[in-house]
Amino acid sequence: MSNTSSIVVFSLSGFNGTVNYRVTLFFLTLLCYGLIFVVNVSLILIIILDENLHEPMYICLCNLCINALYGTAGFYPKFVSDLLSDIHVISYAGCFLQVFVIYSYVKVDFSVLVLMAYDRCVAICRPLEYHSVMSVRRTAVLVSLSWLVPLCCEVMVVSLTSRLKLCGSRIQKLYCENWSIVKLACSSTTANDILGLFLISFYIGHVLFTVCSYVQLVKSALKSREGRRKFTQTCVPHLLCLLNVTAALLFDLMYSRYGSASVLQSLKNFMAIQFLIIPPILNPVIYGLILTKIRSRMISLFMMAGQRVKLRLKV
Repeated sequence: MSNTSSIVVFSLSGFNGTVNYRVTLFFLTLLCYGLIFVVNVSLILIIILDENLHEPMYICLCNLCINALYGTAGFYPKFVSDLLSDIHVISYAGCFLQVFVIYSYVKVDFSVLVLMAYDRCVAICRPLEYHSVMSVRRTAVLVSLSWLVPLCCEVMVVSLTSRLKLCGSRIQKLYCENWSIVKLACSSTTANDILGLFLISFYIGHVLFTVCSYVQLVKSALKSREGRRKFTQTCVPHLLCLLNVTAALLFDLMYSRYGSASVLQSLKNFMAIQFLIIPPILNPVIYGLILTKIRSRMISLFMMAGQRVKLRLKV
């Protein structure tokens, strides 16, 4: 193929391993997506409707849930329709849109988690200055940047990849992924490689910043009982979510670049999509169970709902 314009659709060969149990996968996927939608929307509504939760940490958590809904919307609807279809293709434009949504979701997740680490560092290490440092205006600016920077990064990635001359149209995954498209190129990918290394380094910097923040947090928390309490209540769920997202992303990164052809297709498929399954479900559940304010608010809402049901039954 001489240029990218000759490619109308990409084929997704990852579905070859789902033929024998696609009906089961269809219902499990619907259940999973429904669960993701319910837990994230519930947490978003709780944070928005309760004025006591209008604090930087909970605002960041709300954005984490919004981002989960955004990212999974780029995968699940298409995946569900493909499970019921005998032809697994995606349009050229649709493929790049999916790349943009899924991988900007991952980058926003990292950015928001780094912002939450900074927020906890200020709250525990500099409690007297917390409200002046994490003011409403600064929080709004930082949250905006945690979205704008990843979105701009992904625009650059998609722009460079869309200019490549491609020699094939077969993507060996369940969805479109930038590296899989780059591997189809029959033109130079030097610019893509440089940008990829830059972005990987940039987000490794995010991880290093978070590690440094936690070193300071642990040192400060050990000094007092109150510090240890704050660390346990607010930092442990954040750390679990960060490890969750990082492990999921590393799985996908390592598989994309160094995955073996001898690995079973079903295992390849799970490795490719687990960062779209585990973090969107576990993150809100972890925070909902551990953070006292959210847990108490959820319990009160369930109690109110139960009382309303009882009143209706009596009537």
